[in-house]
Amino acid sequence: MKVVIIDYGLCNLLSVHNALRHCGVDAVIAADPAALSDADGVILPGVGAFEDGMSGLRQRGFMEALGTYVPTGRPLLGICLGMQLLMERSCEFGVHDGLGLIKGEVRPVDHIAVDGGILKIPHIGWNGLRRASRDWEGSLLTGLPEAVEMYFVHSFRVVPQEASHILAETEYGGKRFCSVVARENIWGCQFHPEKSSAMGLKLLNNFVCHVRKGLTHGAV
Repeated sequence: MKVVIIDYGLCNLLSVHNALRHCGVDAVIAADPAALSDADGVILPGVGAFEDGMSGLRQRGFMEALGTYVPTGRPLLGICLGMQLLMERSCEFGVHDGLGLIKGEVRPVDHIAVDGGILKIPHIGWNGLRRASRDWEGSLLTGLPEAVEMYFVHSFRVVPQEASHILAETEYGGKRFCSVVARENIWGCQFHPEKSSAMGLKLLNNFVCHVRKGLTHGAV
């Protein structure tokens, strides 16, 4: 089984790699898009600005490689900025096109007045997941309890066009935002599972299980 972690210059890849090793997978960190051709699963991590992320993907040839990979039905997981890059566009420091793998856009986390003050942005720390319009069974969140806490660090949020693509939401300042997105073989999580202790490892292990399932049944 070959799981590829995409290196486009914008994240700490070793933390994701080490977390996958706890799941029994020695993943490949790849800056060469050719690595996706025989990958059984792909992880797109990331921190930083949306425009920089898209620039890194373009410069290293990953946009074309992902465009070929995704239609095969093999699993793809975006983490933090990687989740945001899955969308059609972002309004972070101007309007920028994304990968367009899930319809929707990226908007700022709302600056809300709370208890006479302004909610802190970025949203940093542990926060819970809540079910949205879909059941978690058979998904990336299989076996995780509702309200399970994950570790977040972000100033922007995804807004999927289709409510059916929202797998989980998280509340911050009294408002909910999409924290896990899902469409067919594509998933994204706004938090960092590799920094979220045992439950984060459980999520990554679920992803690995989906990769193995694809090997068993064959991708389209």
